[in-house]
Amino acid sequence: MTTPSQPSQQPSTPRKAVIMARGLGTRLRRQADAQLDQEQQRIAALGLKAMMPLGSSGRPFIEHVITELADAGLTEVCLVIGPEHDLVREHFAGLHTERVTISFAVQQEALGTADAVAAARDFVGADRFVVVNSDNHYPVGALRRLVAAPGAATLGFDAAELVARSNIPAERVAAFAILQTDEQSHLVEMLEKPTPEQVAEHGPHALVSMNCFLFGPSIFDACDSIERSVRGEFEIVDAVRHLVRAGEPVTVVPVAEGVLDMSGRADVAAVETALAGREVRL
Repeated sequence: MTTPSQPSQQPSTPRKAVIMARGLGTRLRRQADAQLDQEQQRIAALGLKAMMPLGSSGRPFIEHVITELADAGLTEVCLVIGPEHDLVREHFAGLHTERVTISFAVQQEALGTADAVAAARDFVGADRFVVVNSDNHYPVGALRRLVAAPGAATLGFDAAELVARSNIPAERVAAFAILQTDEQSHLVEMLEKPTPEQVAEHGPHALVSMNCFLFGPSIFDACDSIERSVRGEFEIVDAVRHLVRAGEPVTVVPVAEGVLDMSGRADVAAVETALAGREVRL
């Protein structure tokens, strides 16, 4: 007599998001002033891209980022910040939220994106979670597709559509990591800083990474297992490669949409225009 097989347990829907907000904002601090108001210039001088106030409401950029995460069903948000980021803590301490809870993890030094993810270990526990940049505003439809993916996953943005629908110029997109996949849409390799020949080989619709991931707690062992890159940092790209080499499938979810980028002072006006009239709902 055969024993009926047990139904496979489906992974729970992720509810947690980690926002990497520890960056030094070097480019933002060093650039010459664009047409910024006094408060925007103050925030730019601090290098706090995520806290850039936008429009007449003055709501910081990161509140728009969190709104999209909440719209995608992510209700527990952890900001990875530096020990010096009292301004960020104070802002959210005085903020009333209805849809999300906001907590903090401290990355003691700016040692890279994998180190930032590792700083959120206690917040994550045994749950699956989404990781995003603090200076990128991702489309909610893409976030929902990411959340619905099985296991580990990442968004792969069509390079041509990213240029057409974003405030990101083609030359910047050409430097983004290219995602190589197999027939099952599983990640095979991430080509960082691709050469012009590699960019041409993969064509205008190559899928590129915008650091938007879905992980399980296995990512922490991966972060602990990698060495520093040539830049002297622990890179999330290397941790993802470690997962793939260890045999864990990482699904690449293709996206033909844009992402708003808040990398420098010149980006502020375009982001303000794109987000004008968008309601912040935390």
